[in-house]
Amino acid sequence: MSLEQADAFAIASAVRDGKVSAVEVTKAALQRIAARDNQLNCFTTITAETALADAERIDEKIAQGKNPGCLAGVPFAVKNLFDIAGITTVAGAKINAENPPASQDATAVARLKQAGAVLVGALNMDEYAYGFVTENFHYGVTHNPHDLTRIAGGSSGGSAAAVAAGLVPLTLGSDTNGSIRVPAALCGVFGLKPTYGRLSRAGVALFSSSLDHIGPFARSVRDIATAFDVLQGEDERDPVCTKRPRVEMLHATSRQNIKDLRIAIADDYFTKGASPEAIDAVQKVADALGVTQYVTIPEAHRARAAAFVITACEGANLHLEKLRSRPQDFDPTTRDRFLAGALIPSSWYIQAQRFRKWYKDKVREIFQKVDVILAPTTPISAPLIGQQTMILEGEEILVRPHLGLFTQPLSFIGLPVLSVPIVRPNALPLGVQLIAAPYNEALILRVAATLEAKDMIHQNLRDTPSVYTAGRDSTGG
Repeated sequence: MSLEQADAFAIASAVRDGKVSAVEVTKAALQRIAARDNQLNCFTTITAETALADAERIDEKIAQGKNPGCLAGVPFAVKNLFDIAGITTVAGAKINAENPPASQDATAVARLKQAGAVLVGALNMDEYAYGFVTENFHYGVTHNPHDLTRIAGGSSGGSAAAVAAGLVPLTLGSDTNGSIRVPAALCGVFGLKPTYGRLSRAGVALFSSSLDHIGPFARSVRDIATAFDVLQGEDERDPVCTKRPRVEMLHATSRQNIKDLRIAIADDYFTKGASPEAIDAVQKVADALGVTQYVTIPEAHRARAAAFVITACEGANLHLEKLRSRPQDFDPTTRDRFLAGALIPSSWYIQAQRFRKWYKDKVREIFQKVDVILAPTTPISAPLIGQQTMILEGEEILVRPHLGLFTQPLSFIGLPVLSVPIVRPNALPLGVQLIAAPYNEALILRVAATLEAKDMIHQNLRDTPSVYTAGRDSTGG
């Protein structure tokens, strides 16, 4: 078994069966990181000592005949806004580096460890999660493994790139307006933004409390499902975490009969402002699933505008004291967006929240008629590092704010969305969003598993020999 290409599910099975030790798996991951991350810049912290100690404990459990957990020996890493006991949680910021180390792991980190996964480090991100590019002013740019001259996306860029590059099979990120889905699409991996409140955010540095989600990245549907199963469950440390009963998701990936599902393609807003390649990716998925129905999500453009207002206001309020006392220590682009948010009238924020309720009700009506909706994840494939503008439909627009064009109207009301990777021969990957009503993650995992079985989507690095090349042309950017 190639540890680089194996998914988390296969690694855990091999460890439990004694075919490979957790220590061997962990050492191999640490060696890959040491050999390659100087080119990619995914990691900001590597926890080698504690990782090896945790791996040894897993091997001891197995030797004693104890259950090591469903993720036994699986190396994982987390966006550096998750608390890791003994490590300072920087959240991509210079200012936070002065904080004391975290006293305990974030709930999500603790749950993965309890399932036998081995934490090997923390990953790069946009400062305070405010961005779609992971061109961090303080900690450097994270490069796209498919083309080192291009961005990995953000704000969870390190999380997506680490999985795409085969450094680790599983990572965690956060999503406010698309920060899981955008880098997942640009790097060609799976990225799940679950229903708002479905997974605990305790021990996670928040950006916009009413919009923030956490979720996993992986290279297979079963890995996403397994991680989600481990992460589920109420948590008193997170006041918005749902108290709904746990629902096993892994079994959903084995149900590839989707004839009972009503699937539709999002039209109107979700077909405008996208490259032909992004629209074609959605059509290919629709063809593979036999989907011909279309559905219109009304006022999506207003939803995106309202999401901008709420994000800017909540983010600025969270960092207002430091904006006043230490503006020079922020990433300039982050600082300027926060300052703009601080100047937004409170009446705008209130109106955005009122619209949010109306919009949620309208989208709920749509899900009375359909079960899953298809839409592009990003309007283009990965832009060049430092690229400021792009041309879409003959118009020159800014790259940074428009990478979330199709993700913001969905996270705005907390819908569960999985970005599935669409790999194209001799071209950069793209993503397609599978969208469902709240708490229906199982439906989108069923659809994703069907696409995976049809070889529609990228499952490992076997098909991407151009990883770690530079200068490859993008048909979308």
